[in-house]
Amino acid sequence: MDTDKIFAEQIANEYSKKETTKVKQLKKLDNKAKLPAIIFAYTFGIISALVLGVGMCLAMKVIGGGDVYSLVAGIIVGILGIVGCAVNYPIYAKLLARGKNKYGSDILKLAKEITDQE
Repeated sequence: MDTDKIFAEQIANEYSKKETTKVKQLKKLDNKAKLPAIIFAYTFGIISALVLGVGMCLAMKVIGGGDVYSLVAGIIVGILGIVGCAVNYPIYAKLLARGKNKYGSDILKLAKEITDQE
């Protein structure tokens, strides 16, 4: 087995032009449809969970002055965090549906072209 030849082919493949196949185009369109909703859901979910945690810390007197105002502020902040966590999935579902509606016809057309070729 000629390892030099194999190595040279691997290097040449790295520098050669890549053809964009229809399957790759389909994957890119699928990512364009789903990625904004996924990024929003993770970001908003993490922020909401952190807000909930800060509210819990205030309510349990871990941070803050330890007085009644901290307790009330902690409860209010915690409720805001809970609401954020609760509405995260419905917002994600709407954003995902919007992305699917926007790119759905292109995805279906390209998928039909791919399935008709084979």
